[in-house]
Amino acid sequence: QIQLVESGGGLVQAGGSLRLSCAASGRTFTSYAMAWFRQAPGKQRQFVAATTWIRANTYYADYTDSVRGRFTISRDIAKTTVYLQMNNLKPEDTAVYYCAAGPMFGYFDPSYQYWGQGTQVTVSS
Repeated sequence: QIQLVESGGGLVQAGGSLRLSCAASGRTFTSYAMAWFRQAPGKQRQFVAATTWIRANTYYADYTDSVRGRFTISRDIAKTTVYLQMNNLKPEDTAVYYCAAGPMFGYFDPSYQYWGQGTQVTVSS
């Protein structure tokens, strides 16, 4: 059974940092695109960041404009865990963060087949 399990969420003050982790199991996700989305209360789920395998040990990554320069997505060597390092957090980053995996890189939900249950990130002002 394929599972994505997020961890690392919590409460942090504005300007602080958190690192989210997404542990994948049930298959090999080496060549899969891995992404983070978030959903704030009363809003639709939105793309945050994604990374996908290009060749050899090269991965491509992209970010939504509001987090570019503050967040970094990365994968471990075994390719079973993806991280989202979040620095200089702002109150508007408050949301439930979801990990997702799919065969093709994309910026929207339908690109991803597998989803985690989400982890809450709350940034206080």
